[in-house]
Amino acid sequence: MKDKTNKYSKWHVPYANNDKYKSRVAYFCMEYGIAQPLKIYSGGLGFLAGSHMRSAFELKQNMIGIGMLWKYGYYDQVRAQDKSMLPLFQEKHYHFLKDSGIRVTVKVNEYDVIVKAMVLEPETFGSAPIYLLSTDVPENDYLARTITEKLYDSNQETRVAQSIVLGVGGAKLIEKLGGVDTYHMNEGHALPLTFYLYSQLKDLDKVREKVVFTTHTPVKAGNESHEIDMLEEMSFFSGVPVKEIKRITNTEGNILEFTPSALCMSKLSNGVSQLHGNVATEMWRDHKGTCEIIGITNAQSKKFWTDSLIDQAFQNKDADAIKRRKRELKSELFEFIADQTGKLFDPDVLTVVWARRFAGYKRADLLMRDMEKFYNIVNDKKQPIQIIWAGKPYPKDQIGLSTFRRIRETIWDIPNCAILTGYEMSLSFKLKKGADVWLNTPRRPKEASGTSGMTAAMNGAVNVSVDDGWIPEFGKNGVNSFVLPIADTSSPVEAQDSFDYNNLMDVLTSEIIPTYYNNGKWWEIVMNSMNDIYPYFDSDRMADEYYTRLYNAEYKINGSAIKKSSPSAV
Repeated sequence: MKDKTNKYSKWHVPYANNDKYKSRVAYFCMEYGIAQPLKIYSGGLGFLAGSHMRSAFELKQNMIGIGMLWKYGYYDQVRAQDKSMLPLFQEKHYHFLKDSGIRVTVKVNEYDVIVKAMVLEPETFGSAPIYLLSTDVPENDYLARTITEKLYDSNQETRVAQSIVLGVGGAKLIEKLGGVDTYHMNEGHALPLTFYLYSQLKDLDKVREKVVFTTHTPVKAGNESHEIDMLEEMSFFSGVPVKEIKRITNTEGNILEFTPSALCMSKLSNGVSQLHGNVATEMWRDHKGTCEIIGITNAQSKKFWTDSLIDQAFQNKDADAIKRRKRELKSELFEFIADQTGKLFDPDVLTVVWARRFAGYKRADLLMRDMEKFYNIVNDKKQPIQIIWAGKPYPKDQIGLSTFRRIRETIWDIPNCAILTGYEMSLSFKLKKGADVWLNTPRRPKEASGTSGMTAAMNGAVNVSVDDGWIPEFGKNGVNSFVLPIADTSSPVEAQDSFDYNNLMDVLTSEIIPTYYNNGKWWEIVMNSMNDIYPYFDSDRMADEYYTRLYNAEYKINGSAIKKSSPSAV
């Protein structure tokens, strides 16, 4: 099929580029949280990618995004008849996307699969152009068309096929557009990209010169891996022999690990906070041939995420105006809660929000470790507290689902506690704007970044957190946040959980609750938090760092710099 002649059939960034960001970059990511109507994201990784694309647009960077057009999105989170959580998959339609006219063919299980590319234009939601790949075309058989149905499909072979479509399909799309200077893999999902490039360039150094990699997962067990024979059968390696794949990725045995393989195929990598950069370096220190891992701390788009009246009040240094606006925003959130749960919350009461993906290490139910203490806190009438939970478990994550169920069953008859469904961008906005406290309880150091706390702080919420991810770069205990003491990570998990729980309850009862009801001190902390969050934790800084520290870095062999070549078709 011939490509239609239109503006999308060649490299097209429809605005004059800033001279500082002239080099062409293609950013590969499985999910993008750009705006509520475009439901192609799961959580933090997507929110981060969305802010990156927004700042790329604001800074006029010569960058495009490559992603996937998920037919059913991630899933719609609803309540079953018994009020338990129910994953609902509904077909999505996006009439605001444009057909690029580009079609490419990739091999999956040695069969040809047609991939089409739709385009999210910059003016639609204020982002860099994003090409979204789909196999849902009439030329494909039923099985091929299902590859791009569900983000993070639970079927192993489907997940592998999705990586092939993103990596190889994205690489072939770039060829059609005229090539790039840098391929940026945001997480390891696009790893087949590197093997396709190697199949074309036949030289590992030439591949590494053009590829950079961002790792997000600070736990080895959470990094994707598969049997090499299965990957070869599925055409994961673009025809490169397994023996050669093992050599260039320094893989021993029959399991290919995505993250260290990506580190071997890239010139430079980054973790998503300074702590995570160090953790990731230590994680992979024994794997031969990996590139250096630096820290480029995640950030979020202040322009997109911050309530304009809150920001205006902060710019005027008017704490009373922030307080008044915060009460209005809490009331808006509480209307939503009442509609979903039938519970009426009070805007004058301290409101604690825990909202993020329901993963085991994030410990959504840490507050409930001692039920007697929990009931004492939520039943205190003198200094009352309201607690809200929200977040999506993976649809097949039984631990996450059971945690959600346990919280729901515990609080169903407690009028000042609620657990919400539908945790997507619009609810995330409401929660961050309506929260007094943004609670973050991961087991350290398993939270690579945790950027939701940044956008909460931009909206006048105070972070209460384990000292993990981005918090060590921001937190000043009792000044701009409340930061828990660091647990001994070499101790058993039970001991770590007890340590963190005891410290959380102590700071909650002896510092946070009394300080909130001493209004002057609380709003001083809110003002300090809003002051310290900007500009470092705004994504404009992050997007700039990616160009200056990652994309424009020279690739060195034996200490000798290799000059970047001009964009090529591969």
